[in-house]
Amino acid sequence: MGLANQILELLYDRQGGFFALEELVRATDADHAKVEEALVELTQRGHRFERSPAHGVRLMRPTVMDAHLIERNLSVEHIGRYVLCFNEVDSTNDIAFSSISQAAGQALVVTAEYQRAGRGRLGRKWFSPSGSAVLASVLLHRQASELPHEALTLAAGLSVAEGIEKSTGVTSTLDWPNDVVIGESKLAGVLVEVRGKEVVIGFGINIFSSPPAGKLSRRATCLAKELGGISSLERIEILRTVLGRMDWWVSALRDGLTDELHDLWCSRCGMVNRRIHIQSSGNRFTGRVIDVSPLEGLVVLNDNGQRLYFPAATSTIVK
Repeated sequence: MGLANQILELLYDRQGGFFALEELVRATDADHAKVEEALVELTQRGHRFERSPAHGVRLMRPTVMDAHLIERNLSVEHIGRYVLCFNEVDSTNDIAFSSISQAAGQALVVTAEYQRAGRGRLGRKWFSPSGSAVLASVLLHRQASELPHEALTLAAGLSVAEGIEKSTGVTSTLDWPNDVVIGESKLAGVLVEVRGKEVVIGFGINIFSSPPAGKLSRRATCLAKELGGISSLERIEILRTVLGRMDWWVSALRDGLTDELHDLWCSRCGMVNRRIHIQSSGNRFTGRVIDVSPLEGLVVLNDNGQRLYFPAATSTIVK
C-alpha cells in the first residue's frame, strides 16, 4: 500500500478528527516532505483537508468516493471487489459494460460523482447533482449473471434497501420492480441491464439532495432529509454495506433461496392489494396486486378473476 493510501486510511478512520503532522510522520515512518507530497496527491484525487497550526490536518467530510477506501477489506465473493471511481461519466452502467474486456474476467464496481446521462428503467432519466448521491454499477461475475433476471431485479432492490437500513438506520419500502421509497417519495432506484451474456446492476441513492418536483414522475427524498438534515453521511460506508448485501443475495440465489427473497421483499412491499394499471408488451391491464414472484414477476388479479404475471423487463406501472 502506498503512502498516500496509508495516510488516507489514518485520516478517514479518525472520522473528521485532526491528526498532528508529527503523529502522521510517526505512524507512517515517513519524513515530513513525503507526508506533504502524499497530501498533495490525495488533494489531486479530490480529497479536501483542513489545516490547523495547533491541531494538524483533518480529512473533510463527507469524503469523495475513493476506490481504495471502498475496496479496503471489502468482503465480497460474487460481485466486484475491484472499484473504479470517476468524477464525471455519461453512465456508470455504460462504463461497466465497456470495461468487460479490460476486466479480464474480474467483476467490477464503477462509481461516479456525476452522470451526464444517468438513466433508470425504460430509458427514464436519473437526476443527481455532483457529489450528492451514491451512483454505482456492479458488473457481475459470469456465474452470477446466469441467475434469473427477475430474481436479480428483486434482490438488487432489496439489497439497496437493506444496505441503507444497516448503514444509516433508515427503513424504506419497495415498489415493484426497482424503487426504494419512504412514504410516497423515491429514495433510490435500481436498473438491471443485460447485454449478451453480461449483466450489470446499476443503482442510485439520493444522499444529500433529491430532484425537485417536476423532474420525476413521482416525489423524491434523500437520506439527509430523512435524518433531519444531517450532512456528515459517508457515502463510502453506505455503498460498502449495499455491496455486502448484494453479494449475500447473489450467493443466496445461487443456492436457490427464492422463497426467502420472496418473503423479505414482500415484507417491504406496500403494493399488495393495491389496484394498479400496468403496461406490458404494448398492452394495458388493470387489476389488483396479489403477490410478487421472484421468478415470474408481479402477480395481478384482473377484473375477470384471471391471475396475470408481469415480468419486470417488459412491464411498467402506469400512474
